[in-house]
Amino acid sequence: MQVPEVETYRELGEAAWSWVQGQLRDEDGPWLPEHVTGEPVTPSDDRDSLYAGIGGLAPTMAEIAQYRELEPAELSLQRAILDRLSRQAGTRLEPSLYDGLAGDVTALRMLAPGSEGVALRRLLELMTEAGWESTYELEPGVRQPMNDLVMGNAGVVLAGVWAGGADGESIAGTGCDALLRGAERTPAGLNWRMVPNSPDSGPNYSHGTAGVASALAVAGTVLHRPELVDAAIEGAQHLLHIASLADDGLIIPHTIPPSRREVEPVTYTWCHGPTGTSHLFVALERAGVGEVAGHPVGELRRRCFNSILGSGLPQRLRPGFWDNDGRCCGTAGVGDALLDAAQDSADPAWAETLLDSACTMGDALVERVVRDDDGARWRFIEYRQEEPLLPPGTAWMQGAAGIAAFLLRLSRVLEGGLRMPVVDRPDEWWAVPADVRTVHTA
Repeated sequence: MQVPEVETYRELGEAAWSWVQGQLRDEDGPWLPEHVTGEPVTPSDDRDSLYAGIGGLAPTMAEIAQYRELEPAELSLQRAILDRLSRQAGTRLEPSLYDGLAGDVTALRMLAPGSEGVALRRLLELMTEAGWESTYELEPGVRQPMNDLVMGNAGVVLAGVWAGGADGESIAGTGCDALLRGAERTPAGLNWRMVPNSPDSGPNYSHGTAGVASALAVAGTVLHRPELVDAAIEGAQHLLHIASLADDGLIIPHTIPPSRREVEPVTYTWCHGPTGTSHLFVALERAGVGEVAGHPVGELRRRCFNSILGSGLPQRLRPGFWDNDGRCCGTAGVGDALLDAAQDSADPAWAETLLDSACTMGDALVERVVRDDDGARWRFIEYRQEEPLLPPGTAWMQGAAGIAAFLLRLSRVLEGGLRMPVVDRPDEWWAVPADVRTVHTA
């Protein structure tokens, strides 16, 4: 890889981060508009979240700190986020990884290891036998625990395991017990819906069985509870029963039964496709599982990436196929998982293929960027709208902060090789070798 390409990715990542910093506002602490439209906005309810708020700036700063010292303004922002999240965590009600306390655990530990205790203690206070009640009403007046990784018990479990210690393990154990009770028996194994008894299921990583089973496999290994790993195996069996394994790949429908809201019945993303679902098979491998339904788990992980590499992304092959460049639903999320798999691969040729594909994701981001004197950002597409170009997003999962972190990591790996440190997070740390993991920001 030529040095100029490395510098292109790094410079673009820094320009995106500069634009994000330019959007910061202050009202009882820092906050960001999730999207920048030019219209007046006020802080949203999820202003502190990992998904769309200031919590999501912590992993970006953690990535920046891997290759340069944080500047005075960044250190000041770090302290301000730490102060805001620490104050809010003591009374917060939402428990989830991407919009609540488990996300606070993540951000606080990245900003100042040891400071996450306030959020862990609050999770313990809110804990019940059913896990944690969501603050979101799926129908008027009805709140209940959810199962999934983004909004439910599985994400809280992963944050508890990642944080460790007696509090983290207590949280993880109780959450796993709730997940076992929330399982649905199927002809091939176990299924988890986002909410028990929901009429539909999103079986992949963010809201369904792949994410829940990953949490159980990871927690079962750390907590020395083999029954959790057994449940994860049964989850994988169910997924293989509904998957297509054609063409040496592995794809699972976006939604079962198919949703009329979705343009594509199959997608390839972190949230609803093989990018995220690949994490289940490496979690099982780390748990000592050799195969599922006659398929070696390493082969199943590779099949996920075969499907990604053969799909045609990040090309926008048709309206609705690949209109997002973010972490959750698009190009940056795929690129980050490709880097994980490349850094974890014992096969040099396969690692090179994965790394080249990560560069393809980086090149697409270079091509699609919007640049001006304020910095860099990206506009995703919703072709069904009269104005298909969406306003640029600022945040970790759907905006420039998350894209910047991928580009900066890509430049580090290209420059320094596949042994470069990986900033780990609760929902992916097991995807890379233990000796390259780091959680420190500075």
